[in-house]
Amino acid sequence: MKDKIFGVLQRVGRSFMLPIAILPVAGLFLGIGGSFTNETMVKAYHLTGILGKGTLLNSFLTVLSRCGDIVFANLPLIFAIGVAIGMAKKEKEVAALSGAIAFFIMHTAISAMLDITDVAKTLPSGSTATVVGINSLQMGVFGGIVVGLGVAALHNRFYKIELPQVLSFFGGTRFVPIISAITYLFVGILMFFVWPTIQSGIYALGDLVRGSGYAGTWIYGIIERALIPFGLHHVFYLPFWQTGVGGKLEVGGKVIEGAQNIFFAQLADPHTTKFSVEATRFMAGKFPFMIFGLPGAALAMYKTARPEKKKIAGGLLLSAAITAMLTGITEPIEFTFLFVAPLLYVVHSILAGLSFMLMHIFHVGVGMTFSGGLIDLTLFGILQGNAKTNWIWVVIVGIVYFVVYYFLFSFLIKKFNYKTPGREDDTEETKLYTRKDLNEAKANAASKGSNADDSETVSKLITEGLGGADNISDLDCCATRLRCTVKNSDLVKEDVLKQSGAAGVIKKGQGVQVIYGPRVSVIKSNLEDYLGK
Repeated sequence: MKDKIFGVLQRVGRSFMLPIAILPVAGLFLGIGGSFTNETMVKAYHLTGILGKGTLLNSFLTVLSRCGDIVFANLPLIFAIGVAIGMAKKEKEVAALSGAIAFFIMHTAISAMLDITDVAKTLPSGSTATVVGINSLQMGVFGGIVVGLGVAALHNRFYKIELPQVLSFFGGTRFVPIISAITYLFVGILMFFVWPTIQSGIYALGDLVRGSGYAGTWIYGIIERALIPFGLHHVFYLPFWQTGVGGKLEVGGKVIEGAQNIFFAQLADPHTTKFSVEATRFMAGKFPFMIFGLPGAALAMYKTARPEKKKIAGGLLLSAAITAMLTGITEPIEFTFLFVAPLLYVVHSILAGLSFMLMHIFHVGVGMTFSGGLIDLTLFGILQGNAKTNWIWVVIVGIVYFVVYYFLFSFLIKKFNYKTPGREDDTEETKLYTRKDLNEAKANAASKGSNADDSETVSKLITEGLGGADNISDLDCCATRLRCTVKNSDLVKEDVLKQSGAAGVIKKGQGVQVIYGPRVSVIKSNLEDYLGK
């Protein structure tokens, strides 16, 4: 049962990645556009002549800001479509269309019920909202997720259905949008009665976390990091970022739900003088340990490496550290010590939770799009000004974190003789994302007269490692991992998967996660092409 639950949660978590992937670009538009059209900032830096109202640059930046804002304003619809695509096994484009149709119908049904009963007047403030032009209940991203998951289930069940001859035209994939529309007509009516109660429960959960003060923020941070090895962190933090669990706030005359939504609504609002710390407490804590702490850990691993292996270990660790600092993608370096020294990851999770708490204590109001790297800190902290964000505390705490991570990791690595990169036995190779195994596989293929190129060789190794094409029942990826569902987990060969360049393999029941780093989306596309031949 645990394995089945893990498999389902893995698929749900990875399905979130497609809609989440657009957020960095939308945030970039909104961050740059919002920053450089803010009258206070323009006047403070004496840029009125080139960025003031009426200038060409101001006009372009205004367009840029609004184009970013529209993405965040319509995230429920984006999630409805994205989750449907992520959870559908085949014919994903049909699931996407069905998700959009079901979303419109569900909210229209709710809107009609609100008009018929006139119950909206009795609901608490903020319970209703305009969703893609439809007056409906404030369901936030949860509404999109409900649609996406439900439509995907209907799609996977009916996309091959065969109807009687007289109705055969409506069979197969054409049946999916039809059954989705019918189903979500009734789901919309049901939600009209059920959602206000669910919404009250969501607010109560959010109040419990927020009411726990700094301790609640610390626990949130620990759990978020602790779920990284299982790939379930998206399932945990998304409700805080996108729904009422993360709080609600009136911005520009509208009630906004969800920590990330609140931050970006304030970013787009020219009247915001200080960002809500109650919202950014669920995001700002990532910056100190991602930009400073983990590079400190990387330096500790380099310094404790054996002299003859320092050069190769240094190159690998420097790459991983820079990735964490700039983009906030930390898995390459986290998994480096997770597999060889789990205690280091426990320490890391506790320090990460403490980072969230410290940012809350120092009232740091810096939000983010995806993860806490230097790019997001610059856009949503430094450029917004310290008066609005208190971003300077990220640097102050971060410097302390660099020192703490360096000395603590150095001490633990030496004390327990952990085999971190550069400390392996002579018979073992120093590796993080080494290509050696892959090159050997290519050489073997070439010696046999094979013309396979790099991508095909990788795909072949992955297919073999997953037990063959017939053993793969589902395939997708998140930011750094290939996420697969297999029919028989006993056929999975971890050693073969590592030959394909994987940094690690996590196997739980029929769910398999193969860790490749940021290049995983290209690997997945190549693998799909290979399997389709």
